[in-house]
Amino acid sequence: MPTIAPVSDLRNYGTILEKVSAGSPVYLTRNGHGVYSIRNMEDEENFQKAEAMIRLMCELNAGIRSAEKEGWVSDDELRNHFQNRRNSKK
Repeated sequence: MPTIAPVSDLRNYGTILEKVSAGSPVYLTRNGHGVYSIRNMEDEENFQKAEAMIRLMCELNAGIRSAEKEGWVSDDELRNHFQNRRNSKK
């Protein structure tokens, strides 16, 4: 469950940081509106992994849409493409 506290509570930041735990961020407000959040590092790492997964899924979907529109590449064409790239780097 998140904790909501005014930004002015940061004067005693130790008490605010004690309230932060995995799955329970602290949201800081100014004039009743959210302006900052303090999260546990475990939550931050999970958030970054989720963002990366969403970006990957978007790229995969774009590739599928492109292939459906412009046509799929055969296995042989794909293999030849990468073999030519590898040979050109030698």
